[in-house]
Amino acid sequence: MGDRPAPLGEHRYSLSSTWTGNTGTGTSGYREYRRDVTLEVAGKPDILASADKPFRGDPSRWNPEDLLLASLSECHLLSYLHACVTAGVVVVSYRDSASGMMREDGKGGGAFVEVMLRPEVVVADASMIDAAERAHAQANAWCFIANSMNFPVRHEASVRAETA
Repeated sequence: MGDRPAPLGEHRYSLSSTWTGNTGTGTSGYREYRRDVTLEVAGKPDILASADKPFRGDPSRWNPEDLLLASLSECHLLSYLHACVTAGVVVVSYRDSASGMMREDGKGGGAFVEVMLRPEVVVADASMIDAAERAHAQANAWCFIANSMNFPVRHEASVRAETA
């Protein structure tokens, strides 16, 4: 194939988002409807969603803010596992305690201003710790979701070895 660069991929995604919160009078008033939504992707379990509780949503359902945070956390995790394989690091456990801050603008809107990922990683051997710590930077560079945000996605990672 010579020196030709590999073609860049385009990936398309689709889902159905169906409002299920009509209590009988539609949106006749701000308090007259539920914020319930069903998110559907062919071949996958439905996600029951709503607005966040401060916005009159059902706190037992996923909300857009939860889903954004989950997307960032999972994307970093998957990118990190790839970076570790590339670096010869054997990850045996990974758990993230992610958090984010959204700020309302006082005009009915708002935006996330930052997300903090706090991965706790366990690697197979102490000799892998330095490379495992460096792999977080590579994962951040590779994460499609983090690269799509207009706010910082920060990391406070901890790495320890399963064996000394």
